[in-house]
Amino acid sequence: MTGDRVPSNQDTAPTDQDQARGNGSDGRAAIVVVSHDAGIRDTLSRELSGRYAADYRIVVCEDPAGLGAHVRDLVRAGTPVALVVGGLGTEDPDGIEVLAGIRAIDPTASRVVAVRWGAWETARPIFDAVTLGKIDHWMYRPKETPDEDFHSSVAQFLSEWSQLRGGGFEAVQMIGQSWSVRSQELRDMFSRNGIPTGFYDAESDRGRQLLRDQGLESADLPVIVLRFAAERPTLANPSDLELAEAFGLMTPIPEGELFDVAVVGAGPAGLAAAVYASSEGLRTVVIEREAIGGQAGTSSMIRNYPGFAQGISGARLAFAAYQQAWLFGSTFVFLRQVDNLSGEEGRYRLRLSDGHTLTARSVVLASGVSYRRLGVPGLEKLLGRGLFYGAGVSEAAAMRGRKVFVVGGGNSAGQAAMHLSRWAEQVTILVRGQSLADSMSDYLVREIDATPNVGVRHGAQVVDGTGTDQLEELTLEDTRTGARSAVPADAVFVLIGSEPRAEYLGEGVACDEWGFVRTGPDLLGDAEGGDVGWRLDRPPLPNETSLPGVFAAGDVRRGSVKRVASAVGEGAVTVQYLHRTVEALAAAQRSRNR
Repeated sequence: MTGDRVPSNQDTAPTDQDQARGNGSDGRAAIVVVSHDAGIRDTLSRELSGRYAADYRIVVCEDPAGLGAHVRDLVRAGTPVALVVGGLGTEDPDGIEVLAGIRAIDPTASRVVAVRWGAWETARPIFDAVTLGKIDHWMYRPKETPDEDFHSSVAQFLSEWSQLRGGGFEAVQMIGQSWSVRSQELRDMFSRNGIPTGFYDAESDRGRQLLRDQGLESADLPVIVLRFAAERPTLANPSDLELAEAFGLMTPIPEGELFDVAVVGAGPAGLAAAVYASSEGLRTVVIEREAIGGQAGTSSMIRNYPGFAQGISGARLAFAAYQQAWLFGSTFVFLRQVDNLSGEEGRYRLRLSDGHTLTARSVVLASGVSYRRLGVPGLEKLLGRGLFYGAGVSEAAAMRGRKVFVVGGGNSAGQAAMHLSRWAEQVTILVRGQSLADSMSDYLVREIDATPNVGVRHGAQVVDGTGTDQLEELTLEDTRTGARSAVPADAVFVLIGSEPRAEYLGEGVACDEWGFVRTGPDLLGDAEGGDVGWRLDRPPLPNETSLPGVFAAGDVRRGSVKRVASAVGEGAVTVQYLHRTVEALAAAQRSRNR
């Protein structure tokens, strides 16, 4: 059998003989196989070694009781642990509990149960274990050699681990200050757009060396080095437009070009609209102001999206949809926003923040929402230095050993808390209400309840925050009694409420009192704040706004369900109404030409 073998005894710390056999770090990450049964260990290690031994150390643990100690020794020796693959069933009745303890030792190691095909009795324990955060994934043991289904699962898990851990190829290098608002913004933007980025603190030895290499010791920070470009350009504290130009994203759209559909926003709704519109032959352009995926792109793991039984990160899901739309022919305009929408049915003009104007026969408003600000002056001063809006996926690893708070009671807040719990010493969710069940999916509530270093503080709101160079303390207020208390805090991630990104619409599109776009039957007989209601003889189409031919989908629309799958559905179904609009306009044009 190929692979490092751990002796079957209670003391699994490496001996001198173990070190001689190669148990010291050689730069490769480890895939650890554990089971009480020799046959299962042999099957798994043989199949893994045949495909992955060149790049990973295949380590076999014969004593499940000693697994934790051995993983701890690997980490201490500088060997990252990518996967821990264990059994479950008659041979390994304690398989789930054996794997569950690994999270506290190595927060990035993925814990995978491998079961025999047909062992249906293991299904419910596995599903419960995933929900409770005791394991990360499951798969079937190899049934033949090679077993490509087995390797497909392993490759997926290794890819997720690689993204979670970071390192490896760096398309972009950033040298900046760790607690800088702009550095944090750019790290988040690069991460959400799937750009492999290495960050180096400007005060570290490596950071100073990189600045010297570029001759930029006195440059404004952050400094961005585009290592994928032929000339490797270097940018000092660039604006978003400067970055877009450096990335080659500023290819001008010819003046007078007319699109069938302009989609505002590349979140789930906008991407779905782009996929369906472009796949059905409509010339489509998508304008995105920040990053692919919108708020959903910041979710570390979505487990309730149909078709992904193992779960999928919001960024991975969004990037796949972006590639789909791109391959079907959609044009993307990144790092620019729509400042104004004007025109009339059949020819709408969208003025962009770079001064250019796009023209389209129809429009889909899928600009989504932004998280509501806390509005606490003392705390806002610490933005980027302990205060973060959103899930902060790019900041999670920096929370190792820290006390972290998450403000919010929705799914995004729950997902953020669970992701941060991999590194943070303690994560506390702050919610104004008395129950998470009112606003959060059951699977997340159960996972939070089962995670030792995640707690929930009900009836609490943040009213102040203090710190010298970074956040040190939060002041919390009991929403029932008004009593206040100070708690030590290293970081707070805010995911509360939502404010629609619809400011560019002005008074031309009917919105409700909170700024959400009114659509369909919601327009009839009600024109708030002026004559912006429905004015045509025909009734408005579902999702159609007060401007005929302009539709809204996803979170920006009044009455939408705040779930990724719902947003995708709205974006997709809107395309059939776009077809009606475009076809009606084409018919009218043909009639005029006669």
